[in-house]
Amino acid sequence: MSTQHKPAGGTSVVLYLALGGLAFAVLQSLVSPALSTIGHDLNVSTADVSWIVTAYLLSASVLTPILGRLGDMAGKRRVLIGVLAVLAAGTVVSALATNLTVLIAGRVLQGAAGAIMPLSIGIIRDELPRERVATTVGLISAIFGVGAGIGIVAAGPIVEHLSWHWLFWLPLALVLIALAGAIFGMKESPIRTPGKLDVLGATILSVSLVALLLAISKGQAWGWSEPKTLGLLAAGVAGAVAFVLVELRVKEPLIDMKLMRIRGVWATDLVALMLGFAMFGTFLLVPTLLQLPAATGYGFGKSVSQAGLFLLPTVAMMVVCGPLAGILNRRYGPKVPLFLGSVLVIAAFALPAVAHGQIWQVLASGILTGAGIGFAFAAMSNAIIESVPAKQTGEATSVNAIARTIGSSIGTAVVAAVITSNSTPQGLPTDAAFNDGFWVCAGVAVLAVVASLALPSAHRRHEQAVEAGVGDLPPEPEELHLVHR
Repeated sequence: MSTQHKPAGGTSVVLYLALGGLAFAVLQSLVSPALSTIGHDLNVSTADVSWIVTAYLLSASVLTPILGRLGDMAGKRRVLIGVLAVLAAGTVVSALATNLTVLIAGRVLQGAAGAIMPLSIGIIRDELPRERVATTVGLISAIFGVGAGIGIVAAGPIVEHLSWHWLFWLPLALVLIALAGAIFGMKESPIRTPGKLDVLGATILSVSLVALLLAISKGQAWGWSEPKTLGLLAAGVAGAVAFVLVELRVKEPLIDMKLMRIRGVWATDLVALMLGFAMFGTFLLVPTLLQLPAATGYGFGKSVSQAGLFLLPTVAMMVVCGPLAGILNRRYGPKVPLFLGSVLVIAAFALPAVAHGQIWQVLASGILTGAGIGFAFAAMSNAIIESVPAKQTGEATSVNAIARTIGSSIGTAVVAAVITSNSTPQGLPTDAAFNDGFWVCAGVAVLAVVASLALPSAHRRHEQAVEAGVGDLPPEPEELHLVHR
């Protein structure tokens, strides 16, 4: 295995994984600012065109845990190659689409790439020397936030100067490079979890996630009190309960429920849920505020492209703070950067909630958001991998990715509802709508801080993993003596 730890090889593997993760994250957010343009071009309603985003989220949520588990069983590299190939196919289908049905089909295929995150983290844990894992995971985790930000920033210029089809052609280049790298530049990890896929559990989880996310993403359009919305929410909750009961009884579960008893796992998943909400809240609030006419007295009259550029500081801070979180993690464990990131996110929303009449206030909010998300996302991944055995990295990080996706869906739906419920007679959001939206996101970030404080220290996290009986345990950090309490 020494050949797997050569610096050059390790660096190239990280590059290919980063490109795959970047492409997935960009594709997740890139179409959102262009929905009205796509809807007009395809001659479909706003409600129908929103399925382009909904289909992607549903597919990612359903397939991430299944493919993450398959990676643990059959080999992470092998499954990653399949996932990237499906992502490439879905991207080509979407780029060539001339009607909504074909475009949605392409987006469903693209959603399979949600498994890139758990697969990548598993490969990093298996292949790199321990001293490089925390920093590298921090970088890869930050890439997912960076990609989402780049998607929001780049959408306007691409649509204005090319066409919406290029929203897919351009990321395809990243996907193909990552796919070639996975095929020719990676070795298969020797760490496996033999067994068979829990088909019953996968089916129940899929139904539950589809019901929940469908209700959340379409609830505003359908009406939150409508029978189909309430019915889907009830079905989603019932499915989640049934899934837990089944997983506790089957011999080889899709997700080992013992993992969910570990405080380092469930606390981190709660933080992922909250910060997924907050991140997509800012991606909706800030561009909307910047694009409102200056004549309103609180808007800034920016174009779609200009508004996107104001998110560049957010993206830059994610790039910087992700690896910094890895460094902090190596010295103090993930609790410190996770707490720090959550506190920065509170500040990021409290500032514009108090005052957003000056452009510097919007920029400062974006910088704080990028720093907070960069620290927290990196720390979340490290908290998970340091709490579970290597052979269960895929399933544990898959659950964390699902929590983030559900949080993003809830955040988008809630913030959109806040904006539309406080509108002028002309249909424009009022200034109070933005105040409320920023305060809602700040409040959710407070919950993330509380959850981050529940994260145990490195020493206690190791003890709880032993108590939970999850099997072969990850070794404690070299710097464990610094975090004993």
